[in-house]
Amino acid sequence: MAESAESSAYDLITMGRIGVDLYPLQTGVPLPQVTSFGKFLGGSATNVAVAAARLGRRTAVVTRTGDDPFGTYLHEALRDFGVDDRWVTPVAGLPTPVTFCEVFPPDDFPLYFYRQPKAPDLEIDAHELDLDAIREARVFWVTGTGLSEEPSRTATLAALAHRAKSGTTIFDLDWRPAFWKDTAWQEPAAARSFYAEALRHTTVAVGNLDEVEVATGEREPYAAARALLDAGVELAVVKQGPKGVLAVHRNGDSAEVPPLPVKVLNGLGAGDAFGGSLCHGLLAGWDLERTMRHANAAGAIVASRLECSSAMPTSPEVEQALKAGAVL
Repeated sequence: MAESAESSAYDLITMGRIGVDLYPLQTGVPLPQVTSFGKFLGGSATNVAVAAARLGRRTAVVTRTGDDPFGTYLHEALRDFGVDDRWVTPVAGLPTPVTFCEVFPPDDFPLYFYRQPKAPDLEIDAHELDLDAIREARVFWVTGTGLSEEPSRTATLAALAHRAKSGTTIFDLDWRPAFWKDTAWQEPAAARSFYAEALRHTTVAVGNLDEVEVATGEREPYAAARALLDAGVELAVVKQGPKGVLAVHRNGDSAEVPPLPVKVLNGLGAGDAFGGSLCHGLLAGWDLERTMRHANAAGAIVASRLECSSAMPTSPEVEQALKAGAVL
C-alpha cells in the first residue's frame, strides 16, 4: 500500500469494504430455492469508486482482499471498471468476503454477509497507507464500517487526521451493527464516540435516518443535519427514503429533493450510486439542488437493476432519467 502515485490525478479515493456479491438471478425466490446466481464486484466504498468512475472520474480504492481466486476476480473487475487497484492488497489466511441477498421487490432485500473469521478490508493498517496520496486527492471517502474493528479503525482515523480536511472529505455513516465484533460497541451510543472523532476531520457527512441517529442521537432530519454541522462538517446529507434527500450546508444553503419515480427491482447499491454521483456533483461545483437531483437519479437507476457495481449509470443515462422525470 505504500507505493507512491501521481495522486493529483485522482478525483476520488475511497477506503473501506470490498467483496463478491452473489445475487440470485431469480426474483421473489428465497435463497433455499434459488438455483442460479450472478457474481459481481461489491462493497460500499468500492461501489462508490465504481459509480464515480462511470461518471468519468479518476478513482482509486484502498482496501484488502483474501489471497484467493475471488481476490483475483475483484482486481480484474476493478480494472475493468477503470478503478485504480494499486492500494488493494491481499491478506494471507483470510478469505475474500462473499455477500448473498434475496430479492423481493419493491422493498425487501435481505443481506447475508460472510466475513468470517474477519474481513480482509478490516486489516487495513495505518503504516501501509499512502498518506500523501490520500491528502492530495480532491475527494476522500471513508465509512462507518471502517471504524468497527482494529487495525482499520486506527487507519481510518489516521487517514482523516493526516488529510486535515484538505479538499472534500466525505464520511459515509454506514451503520451496520453486525460488523462491530465487540458486542459492547454494537449499540449506537457506544459507537458514537468513534463517529464523533471521524466527524471532526470531515467536511461532508452522508447517511440515512438510522445512521444519522447513530452519529448524532437525532432522528428528525433537520435536527440531525444541524447536529452534524455542529460536529464539524460543512455539508450534511440526510437520506430520507421515500421522502427523498435533505442537504444542509453550513453557509445556509439547503435543498430537499424528492426521489425519482422508479420501478424497483433491487434497492441494494442505490446508496452507493448516490454516493458516487454526490462526489461527481461536488467535484463539478454544482449547486446543492442539482447535485442532489443527479444523485437521486443515479440511485434510482441502480434500484431498477439487479446488480450493484455493473449497474452504475453513465452521465447520459442519468441525464436521460432527469429529463424524463422518472426511470423508464
